[in-house]
Amino acid sequence: MAQAVRFYETGGPEVLRWEDVEVGEPGPGEVRIRHEAVGLNFADTYFRTGLYPSPLPAGMGVEAAGVIEAVGPGVRDFQPGDRATYTGSPLGAYSTERVMPAEHLIGLPDGIGFDVAASMTMRGLTTAYLLRRIHPLRAGDTVLLHAAAGGVGLIFTQWAKLLGLNVIGTVSSERKAEIARAYGCDHVLIHTREDVPARVREITDGAGVPVVYDSIGKATFASSLDSLARRGLLVCFGTASGPVPPIDAMQLAVKGSLFVTRPALADYIADPAERAELAGELFSHVAAGRIRIEVNQRYELPDAAHAHRDLESGRSIGSSVFTL
Repeated sequence: MAQAVRFYETGGPEVLRWEDVEVGEPGPGEVRIRHEAVGLNFADTYFRTGLYPSPLPAGMGVEAAGVIEAVGPGVRDFQPGDRATYTGSPLGAYSTERVMPAEHLIGLPDGIGFDVAASMTMRGLTTAYLLRRIHPLRAGDTVLLHAAAGGVGLIFTQWAKLLGLNVIGTVSSERKAEIARAYGCDHVLIHTREDVPARVREITDGAGVPVVYDSIGKATFASSLDSLARRGLLVCFGTASGPVPPIDAMQLAVKGSLFVTRPALADYIADPAERAELAGELFSHVAAGRIRIEVNQRYELPDAAHAHRDLESGRSIGSSVFTL
């Protein structure tokens, strides 16, 4: 019997339930995959709280890696025994196995472990589109990255250095500052005790940065805008502290003809060819050791509520996974 985490109402971590579930045979275009590792992402909490609406009851999680056990009619790209990873699929990744559409799967190279894949497919593809699709960055550019010691942050900084970028990162503690520096952050600001916009202006000789990458949201929105150079771009790709406030378009003009975008990973991996290109670049960097992925927190799936509490408290550093 397969098991899965499900929730029947929105709320805190206590709404998550560990249950036995029936997993049938795959239908047309589907596969049955046995999970070896499951990703834990802050976005999971958005579904649990209702910030991202979902019909209830529902499964939990959108990222995992494992082995294909069966394929349904019409599936040509995968066969039983293949290794695969995925992100952005229908909810249900917090499970020992599941049936899901094959179109969401990405073939996993032998040189990348299941735990690494489950901890970095979403974060790595997010980093890929942030650095390779959002803005035409040039070697020598300086950018500001919030949550530099987070799962995306550690991948982002390493990839940014491969592109010749200078990274100013913000963190919440000295411990996280040390980690961000170890991964290549050029300047690390502890936002709990520093004036981030003022320090950014100081580092950039008063100019500000062309791009701010902000996954925090409400708490950092104002300082992000104030850190931008004239005609700079604020990339709001997460809301860890809550949704950003309503945008006053006139303030964007007053602050230097600024731009704001709120991208979603789903729109950058919807096209199979683009997803394959981004994943191929990510996997090649990881397999070659140019980007290192360290799984810093491991949990068992029945402990999903505990894992969510750690995530929301800010205690987590880097990537986290559920192992099976």
